[in-house]
Amino acid sequence: MSEKKLAGLWIDSEKAVVVKNHDAQNAFKFFLCSPVKAEVQHGNSSENAGNNAERTNKVKFFKEVEHLLTNSQEVYITGPGKIQEELKHYLHDTAQFKNLDITLDTAQQMSDEQVLETVKNHFNA
Repeated sequence: MSEKKLAGLWIDSEKAVVVKNHDAQNAFKFFLCSPVKAEVQHGNSSENAGNNAERTNKVKFFKEVEHLLTNSQEVYITGPGKIQEELKHYLHDTAQFKNLDITLDTAQQMSDEQVLETVKNHFNA
């Protein structure tokens, strides 16, 4: 088993399911973290206010995901649409993750267990 600290996640605009093989100290077997839910903004007074709130919520969402990826040496990100690319850019714009090895993929909705298996398969664990 790899001693590398690995993480993978399935993400869409509403939630992220993170799987990793490490805690703060050690690398061991892959496990599921609690899903990160995005705050969805409803009913704004203007389109501008709505866009600002949406951007603010996305950054907050990405920060929560980023927190779970701390100390990871390699990350695999999958999900529908373009949010994986947005997260990759967000992470690479963050000093701590500037040189992080990130692999992107696309996938439709998955159960938490499917995410776990997909990440394990990606890393041959």
